[in-house]
Amino acid sequence: MTEVPGLHPPYNTPPLDARSRELRGLLVRMIKVDGRGHIGPALSLFEILRVLYDDVLRFDAKNPRWAERDRCILSKGHGCIALFALLADKGFFPMEELDRFCHKDSILGGHPEYGKVPGVEASTGALGHGLPIGIGMALAARIQKRDSKVFVIMGDGETNEGSVWEAAMCAGKHTLSNLTVLIDYNKIQSAGFTRDIQDMEPMADKWRAFNFDVEEVDGHDVAALRSALKKSNNSGKPKALICHTVKGKGFSFTENEPKWHHQSGIKPEVFAKMEEELKAA
Repeated sequence: MTEVPGLHPPYNTPPLDARSRELRGLLVRMIKVDGRGHIGPALSLFEILRVLYDDVLRFDAKNPRWAERDRCILSKGHGCIALFALLADKGFFPMEELDRFCHKDSILGGHPEYGKVPGVEASTGALGHGLPIGIGMALAARIQKRDSKVFVIMGDGETNEGSVWEAAMCAGKHTLSNLTVLIDYNKIQSAGFTRDIQDMEPMADKWRAFNFDVEEVDGHDVAALRSALKKSNNSGKPKALICHTVKGKGFSFTENEPKWHHQSGIKPEVFAKMEEELKAA
């Protein structure tokens, strides 16, 4: 792991447990198929998605369009390997589909596609779109008097997009307390460290200024995430949960390494090292 002084808050992140290692094993299974993928952005997401799908979201994998379901939009669509792993794990589609990731005849491509992948709520990857879509869903739930909740997961680099803040103004104006924004704050975007490209600090204060109820959490601490996400929102405001994460979390050579944002032509010995580290953890 590359140490970057001051990059992350002093959270005492617990070691990855068996469930988190198992899910990362699914990532290895998927990228072995074609030797490529957005690996760093997926590895920082696993605990966030795990807690949502294990403990928080109301859904029916056999009826993905159930009207009363909660909605979860992965706005940072390039992190879709983690989402696909959870959807397969929950039975939205057969686990064997993971073995065709990014093949021309597979439903699983490099970004999530609505209407093609069961459980995917929006086609994303063009950054800055997920929150506007989520606001529409949250407003629709209010109008239709449904108690469905909407969760939108964004990357920190994605918050460079102006559409994010236009949407945030709208959410704050309409006091959408059924909306939660989760920011995967891993401090690295596609071209390097966020502090060098477009420093978004103070991140928490920005969301407060847009009338959001804000909480910060260690994005790899399952218990802390579970507590924050299951907490009743009595503020009357939309919520922003800033999840401090490590890009590439889980493997010694991928953590905090910008070059692992996307990799192609990955060698068999790299996969062997990943599998070895998962077993040893």
